[in-house]
Amino acid sequence: MDGFVSYQDDSDLDGGGSFTATRSYLRAGGLYRFESGHSAGLFVSAGQLDYDFDIPGARPWSDINDIRVSVPLRFPVGDRVSAFLVPSLRYDYESGVSASDGRTYGAFAGLTWRVSDRLTIGPGVGFFTQIEDDDANVFPALLVDWDITDRWRLSTGTGLGATQGPGISLSYAYSDALRVSFGARYEELRFRLDDTGLAPGGVGQDRSVPVVISVNYDPTPNMSLSAFAGAEFGGELQLESAAGAVVSTQDYDTAPLFGLAFRVTF
Repeated sequence: MDGFVSYQDDSDLDGGGSFTATRSYLRAGGLYRFESGHSAGLFVSAGQLDYDFDIPGARPWSDINDIRVSVPLRFPVGDRVSAFLVPSLRYDYESGVSASDGRTYGAFAGLTWRVSDRLTIGPGVGFFTQIEDDDANVFPALLVDWDITDRWRLSTGTGLGATQGPGISLSYAYSDALRVSFGARYEELRFRLDDTGLAPGGVGQDRSVPVVISVNYDPTPNMSLSAFAGAEFGGELQLESAAGAVVSTQDYDTAPLFGLAFRVTF
């Protein structure tokens, strides 16, 4: 089980006004490893993104729900190569809307090659449908897990609550229990809106590039606690009507971001 809570501080919109956002997320599930080297799992997660707008006129949206179900599968292909497939089902919708109206689905797949005991690398690709968009979101990725030295590590990973493919993280281990990491990723969240706002039954979108520094403490092998701080760069909010027309697009200023996270395994 793992989860986090984060707070995006006040950020000005280029069309006037400002907003803050609080995000909370919780995931539970398990992974079973077979003697053959194959593995299969099931993870279910639920989250909420609470927006607080301070702008003239009506707010574009308020609280957004995020529910996900994923089934990670991994298959060995020879001694050094593994293939993986992670199909997933997602529901992203404003409170007051049927979850099925915000349903999307897709998968992330790829191959990894264990070059040495220190380096694993390989290609990946994501394919996901989008709410009220006939074009699926397809993106390539390079997967890396590289122990540069005994203390420095460069890695990619989907991350808890991530809305897109892998981000990248560079970490330094001060000890077995304490490490510091610097990470960045691209985030894009689309969600179904209710029938009472500026775009009834339409779609909202929030995209940005969060960059954070994290301090991670592992008091036991089965528990990890983290505190992180950074900023959201290149932020943009978009509002679309139920017919797919863009109602408004607003950039927002770089926003401070900080939060806490945990992980517990059994």
